[in-house]
Amino acid sequence: MIGCYFAFFAVLGILTSSFPNLDLDQYQQTELFKMLDESPLKFAVMALIVAPILEEGIFRSLVKPSQNDILFFITTVLVIIGTFLVPPGVHWVTSFFLLSFAGILFFLFLQAAIPERFLNRFHKIFNSAYRYIWLLSAFVFGLVHIYNYVPAFEVNLPLFLLIFPRIIAGFFFGKIKIENNGLIWPIAMHTMNNSIVLFFFIPKIL
Repeated sequence: MIGCYFAFFAVLGILTSSFPNLDLDQYQQTELFKMLDESPLKFAVMALIVAPILEEGIFRSLVKPSQNDILFFITTVLVIIGTFLVPPGVHWVTSFFLLSFAGILFFLFLQAAIPERFLNRFHKIFNSAYRYIWLLSAFVFGLVHIYNYVPAFEVNLPLFLLIFPRIIAGFFFGKIKIENNGLIWPIAMHTMNNSIVLFFFIPKIL
């Protein structure tokens, strides 16, 4: 994955040198930088814990899933819906622990409530089409990160180039999930990936 990053940024450097009108600086991750300035701890928790768990729960849990992966996908969707129901005035730490606890309860409830034969049916469907789900999830994972740069969804060449490293990451997160048969692996790899980014932000935090 890191090798692909280097190759991509080498090509990107050639493109920006050859085509000066290709202005990538017009798009900035304003909201992320604002969070980093206002609360470095919140930024770190979001980058190293929340984003890896929720994003992998959405995008990688259905890549060659186990029955528990399917339940985790549903749980993740419910937790994300829950984030919109938390009143705006609630402190982010309180929200974090409340939604984490709710997620555990959701998962346990689904585990007890959903019949095993129902899970087996979807398990077979998703596993038979895992290559398509893997590639599609990597692409959509990249597209979702367009919202890091713009408030409303749009796609153009500069934005596509900016989110392309996320497509690369999504591809390898799915690959490690398939090869190791466990969702914990892409979550850990996602955390490692974000920790590298966070490392470069340390001077800004200090």
